[in-house]
Amino acid sequence: MNRNVCTSLMIAGILTLTSIPELYAQSTDTDQLKATVKSLDQAIQELKLKVADLEKSNVLAKVEQQPTGHASPVINRNTFSDNQVAAPRPDDLTLDPQYRGFIPIPHTPAMIRFNAKPRVDFIFDTGNPGDPDQFVPAEIPVKGDPDKGGGSRFNVSAKGSRLMLDVRAPTLEGTPRFYFENDFFGSGSSAMNFRVRHLYGQYYNIILGQTFSAFEDPDIWPDTLDYEGPNSVVSARLPLLRYQLPLNKQWQVNASVEKPSSEVDTTGDPTAVPVNRAPDIGLNTRWEKASFGHVQLAAIGRVLGADGETNGNQTVLGGGLSLSVVKSLFTRDSLQLQGTLGQGIARYDNDDFFNNDAAYNQAGDLKALPYMAAMVGYTHGWSEKLRSTASYGLVNINNETLQGPNAYHQTQYASVNLMWQPFKLLTMGVEGLYGHKEVQSGATGADWRIQFGVVYSLF
Repeated sequence: MNRNVCTSLMIAGILTLTSIPELYAQSTDTDQLKATVKSLDQAIQELKLKVADLEKSNVLAKVEQQPTGHASPVINRNTFSDNQVAAPRPDDLTLDPQYRGFIPIPHTPAMIRFNAKPRVDFIFDTGNPGDPDQFVPAEIPVKGDPDKGGGSRFNVSAKGSRLMLDVRAPTLEGTPRFYFENDFFGSGSSAMNFRVRHLYGQYYNIILGQTFSAFEDPDIWPDTLDYEGPNSVVSARLPLLRYQLPLNKQWQVNASVEKPSSEVDTTGDPTAVPVNRAPDIGLNTRWEKASFGHVQLAAIGRVLGADGETNGNQTVLGGGLSLSVVKSLFTRDSLQLQGTLGQGIARYDNDDFFNNDAAYNQAGDLKALPYMAAMVGYTHGWSEKLRSTASYGLVNINNETLQGPNAYHQTQYASVNLMWQPFKLLTMGVEGLYGHKEVQSGATGADWRIQFGVVYSLF
């Protein structure tokens, strides 16, 4: 019982007892005395009812603060870039069933969490990296490029800072969720340019808005300090309509209709304009088990097009498969593997900064370009506060001759780091990176980078 209410009852009782003699002295009318006592007794009963209502409200409030989420079998690896939190998951599965940081919204079954992850990166390059903020092998200048060479470069960046908004109602049928996240890698001339990473709603396992493609595996990313991550990882956040179908506690199927983008190299026909003729269709099946990790097999189907005066209006099909595996090892270690193979799917590559989906051959026919990528990462936990990750990525595209000598052909990415987490919400680390690029002519370029970063999370 509320202490203040108890005190009020005691005072009321004392006043009642002390008032009786005075009332009796003033009047000997027994009926009037009985009426007064009855009135005071009624007031006490009303106070008791109010106390009961208060206690009931407190119990309901506590219940609202304890939603019934269920832990996902997927392992939350707490990576520096942290792509896993944003991923939609079927039903009420979540990486944090305790819903830390969420605040109940009064008079609703929903709760909300605001989170911020400010970060700063200190970056040193041995030469011109092409991109001073992210390590992108595709943009490293090669021999013969006027941008190649020069002395070392130093940069400080806070573009990787993020703001997040997460609204959930796990106790409501359909387990609705709204998620928003942004960083500051948008286009523009300022040091910090707003960019939306995710903005989607989820209801009865139907997801609509912008988020991860069904062809991507958001749980596969190695723990890199570099914000961009390995060149060969499937990476695409797109406007889409997606459905997640849980088959049982370990298996699920995801299907999506996604925004297309025919990234066609029109060097073979300067009059041509890339066009989208149909949406991209993504599909994946996942197996998840907490004691092992997870396995995902994903597929993407595409219709690529280009309209031009020289070669006419043409259409070509593209598609591919991607297999990713995360295996838990020992107490704190994990292995990350991903292999991707197909044609006309370079748009889904993390190193995609050029038009490499399709190109014209010497006969003037539009061809989907064969694509291959592989990624491996390994994380070792030295202690609860120290961990290291090494990763390697390879991307190869078979070019058409008409693309020219400077067409993107192959890149490699390698990283190794040491992360220190002195406090639960604060992480800092140092990382060494190597990137290598080769174009169709055989010309190459490379860059070495050393990066130090610090990130802080409110929750």
